Amino acid sequence: MIRFFFKLVLCVLLALAAGFAYLGVRSGDPVYTFYEWMSPARFQQYDPLIRGVAVKHHLDPMLVKAVVWRESRFDPGKHGGHGERGLMQVTEKAANEWARESKIAGFQAEQLFDPKTNLEAGSWYLHRALEHWQHQADPLPFALAEYNAGASRALRWSGGNDVADIPVKKFLKNIDFPGTRKYVESIIDRYQFYQRRGRM
Repeated sequence: MIRFFFKLVLCVLLALAAGFAYLGVRSGDPVYTFYEWMSPARFQQYDPLIRGVAVKHHLDPMLVKAVVWRESRFDPGKHGGHGERGLMQVTEKAANEWARESKIAGFQAEQLFDPKTNLEAGSWYLHRALEHWQHQADPLPFALAEYNAGASRALRWSGGNDVADIPVKKFLKNIDFPGTRKYVESIIDRYQFYQRRGRM
């Protein structure tokens, strides 16, 4: 009887481990997902802030969180190689556009290390990119490419016409920056992972 109980417990534990491994692989970054499960407080500390800012900018909070995951791994002090700053790795140029549009006087780029300011600027920029590509059947890949590589490159990859509809697969194939293609695909994978999980 004890041997049977031991085998049953072992089978349950193996099934749970296999389930977690499967979810990890489907998440797009199994190692990171493991860390997220082991230390949920670290990776969920900005969830309330992300929700509030995302709703304000008419974005799905899970999408914003997926961008934060890809850009900074939730490190508000991250400084990118091209001057990007903070959670959403916002450039100074994009932040200045946001500050001008939002009528924020005296804005300084160092303020992007403040999580709320960074999320505001990054979400504003992402929403603007999504609006730019709203004529596409699925504007998200186009908007993410624009967020990562700029509007002019995204326009070139779309065939030079920001009005005509282009299949997503063709658009992704046209991206001649492998890093941008991987960027778009990884955020979409993480976004779908959050959606499948059903919570942030």
